[in-house]
Amino acid sequence: MIDSNFSCLPLSETTLHNLGELGMVQMTPIQAESLPDILQGRDVIAQAKTGSGKTAAFGLGLLHQLESKRFRVQALVLCPTRELADQVAKELRRLARMSDNTKILTLSGGLPFGPQLDSLRHGVHVVVGTPGRVLKHLEKGSLVLKNLQTLVLDEADRMLDMGFIEEIEKVISYAPSQRQTLLFSATYPQEIEQLSRSVQRNAIQIETQSREVANQIEEYFYEVPPKQKSAALVQALAHHKPENAMVFSNTKQGAREITEVLRKQGVDALAIHGDLEQIQRTDVLVQFANGSCAVLVATDVAARGLDIKALGMVINYDLPHDEATYTHRIGRTGRAGESGVSVTLVSGREALAAEAYQNGIRHFELASRLPATGDFSLQAKNSTLVIGGGKKDKVRPGDLLGALTGDAGIAGKAVGKIDLYERQSYVAIVRDQAGRASNRLKKGKIKGRKFTVRLL
Repeated sequence: MIDSNFSCLPLSETTLHNLGELGMVQMTPIQAESLPDILQGRDVIAQAKTGSGKTAAFGLGLLHQLESKRFRVQALVLCPTRELADQVAKELRRLARMSDNTKILTLSGGLPFGPQLDSLRHGVHVVVGTPGRVLKHLEKGSLVLKNLQTLVLDEADRMLDMGFIEEIEKVISYAPSQRQTLLFSATYPQEIEQLSRSVQRNAIQIETQSREVANQIEEYFYEVPPKQKSAALVQALAHHKPENAMVFSNTKQGAREITEVLRKQGVDALAIHGDLEQIQRTDVLVQFANGSCAVLVATDVAARGLDIKALGMVINYDLPHDEATYTHRIGRTGRAGESGVSVTLVSGREALAAEAYQNGIRHFELASRLPATGDFSLQAKNSTLVIGGGKKDKVRPGDLLGALTGDAGIAGKAVGKIDLYERQSYVAIVRDQAGRASNRLKKGKIKGRKFTVRLL
């Protein structure tokens, strides 16, 4: 039996103390099985879903190898999306917060090139980024990998699905052949095997999904006439009563239409798809993560790499194109020992295709068995304030909290999640207090300075 306590690993006292402070004492299955090999410098290919603790698995490994006094890029993590890169970088900073001066930089598209160049000139230890932007820096010579010790391919299957294989191969061509390569993937198709063989050496293969308790999901398939699909969507939400939910559409236009249907029903819904600008994507994601939006309607491309914690329900408005995509979608709920619900609506030809999904565990029913909705609505508990000042303006969470609970007179318990970005900040406020908070902040100051304030 594998010892699941972090203290059994050859980690520094500083790291173990930090893990204890973070409440991380017992390892998840993927951490327990992969970390001993990772810490010994072996190549590892692991099948693990988002939410399984994989970031800490490779994060502790790459941080363990760092020589903090050498301001050279020693570790590179490639991610499929900017959002996932941001999440991974934040987690690495948490894991490294008690270490001496560990510099972690995010390089992804949708952000200005200039500030990234400045950060690279000053020296960094770890780069987390998307393949396209990382490759651009490599080709310009602003990023150098000759000192690279650890390469991580996170959500490798998603990167291949998104057509990044050429960029990945080019990025790897800049890396030393003598390195540790860690590959994490939620699914393990033939393309992943091929990638592993080409970029790894004698990789240790780890698969824990069948033993993870993380995903306790009740799966329902409802057959419904095409013209009644929108009504069935609302009925499913009313019947299962989630606190929040993600709805998947196969098309951008479908995502927009579904969102309008939900809003007309009184559901606080927002859409995320490929037509949104980066700032719009950030606005939407922040609102969903901080409880200012009850339902997020997304396409697969737009949702890749998103790690939404405490998600009550996933709804497939359209049947996924394959079971691997289905697994990715529903794996967003039922995490960390919590239960979750997935609902798939099928009509017409989808109903025939859905037969391949029957496995004796999933419930197949007619949508007509769903009860009528009545006066159903689903309201978010919070609203979000956007403040026109962020990290570059030396604004800290405590400054925002102090401004709200001080001069603005808002109770501390009414203030929710605070997200800081380079030039703006997001603050969740209990809905009935949000208007008052916005008006007070517009009239007042934060750290003695005036900032723009708007209510999303």
